[in-house]
Amino acid sequence: MKIKHIFFDFDGVLAESVNIKTEAFRQMYLSYGDAFAQRVVDHHLANGGMSRYEKFKLYNGEWLGEKLTEEKINELADIFSNLVFEGVVNAEEVLGSFDFLSTSGEYKKHIVTGTPTIEIKPILEKRKMTHFFVGIYGSPEKKDYWVREVLTKEAVDPKECVFVGDALADYDAAKKNNITFILRETKEAEELFKTYTGYRIKDMREFRGVLEQIENSL
Repeated sequence: MKIKHIFFDFDGVLAESVNIKTEAFRQMYLSYGDAFAQRVVDHHLANGGMSRYEKFKLYNGEWLGEKLTEEKINELADIFSNLVFEGVVNAEEVLGSFDFLSTSGEYKKHIVTGTPTIEIKPILEKRKMTHFFVGIYGSPEKKDYWVREVLTKEAVDPKECVFVGDALADYDAAKKNNITFILRETKEAEELFKTYTGYRIKDMREFRGVLEQIENSL
């Protein structure tokens, strides 16, 4: 059986942009003290695939006790976006990413990210990557929602799909939809996935080989 659909997270899977967002969170909360900023960073790193909207509800709402309106959450999201946008646009690729994307027309490829949809689309446009993907999906909807939507719309067998990610939200989106997960190993993911025994890659140069392993096992 052949794989037909590939779901990609973006940060840490196709672009080396995880640290950019980590430092943006630190900068946003330094005014509350170093300890609080570090608490935010630690949570962010442990919940890499969680949308920034949900994180602001936790950090500003539960932890800081602020009354959060939708307007305030959007204001925080705009501040964060301004801090990270150019950095993500100019981030180095995960080795082998462009080569795989440009030579894999046999697969239908999707971006499923915690970054807002309205932000990830212009990022991909500036990186000249949009044409590689049949779908680009981000927050506020969660990753498992988008995977389920694609599976339903395309009427595709979950066995014919893989999800490549580096965060627990990626793993959960794959497992909730019964599709194979492939871990992209990063320093940030090392502790989170210390008991993980499934498929993994160091970078995208190894990806096609892992896909072949999966296809041969089906």
